[in-house]
Amino acid sequence: MSDLSSKTLGIIHASHITITAMEPYIRKYIPEVSIMHLCDDTIQRDNIAGGPGVIPKVNYFKFAEYAHNLEEAKVDLILLACSTFNYAAELGRPLVNTPIAQIDRPMYEKAVRTGKKIGLLATLGTTVPSSERLMDICAREAGVKIERKTVLIPEAFEEYSKGNIEKHNEMLFDAIDKLSDEVDCICLAQLSQSALAPYLKDTKVPVYNSGDTGFQRVRELLEAQD
Repeated sequence: MSDLSSKTLGIIHASHITITAMEPYIRKYIPEVSIMHLCDDTIQRDNIAGGPGVIPKVNYFKFAEYAHNLEEAKVDLILLACSTFNYAAELGRPLVNTPIAQIDRPMYEKAVRTGKKIGLLATLGTTVPSSERLMDICAREAGVKIERKTVLIPEAFEEYSKGNIEKHNEMLFDAIDKLSDEVDCICLAQLSQSALAPYLKDTKVPVYNSGDTGFQRVRELLEAQD
């Protein structure tokens, strides 16, 4: 592997929750990279208030503004850590010269190459439309047809937000076990769900999380710059 100690990754968060959730993956995949976090909890607040499928336009503007700020700070790569308004990454790319990555895309690219029936496990309702959309885009780009099976467990997100990680995990373990009988692989729709990864070694079908796949891609993109 290349030495990336001269590289800086700028990360845009819509909630402080994702900062903590990604720390293990930063240590695992890019420990030598300098990190700049930009977090605006009002983005997640307003996304949730808007309801599933409704993203306030001002949040896209905020993302573009933060991407510009990180470009001025001379980061080498910008990462959008939010699943709910992943479309912001696509809108932002023409506005800055710094490359922009999105945390979930590598996971969906991997899933659509794994099988035709893909499970999507979410704990936040506003994440579902954007996650399904991005999965469909990845399928079209790969030239494959897929069937989606989405399961939403909002109670698990409530427990995670309270700090009850074990309860959150228990709810998702049960859902994964049931969903595994219907699909070829499962995607965990939010970065917060990556907390399950260490406990998912012997699942019936592959279970992908955006922490591993996302930061593997981040490393690849940074190494490709040299």
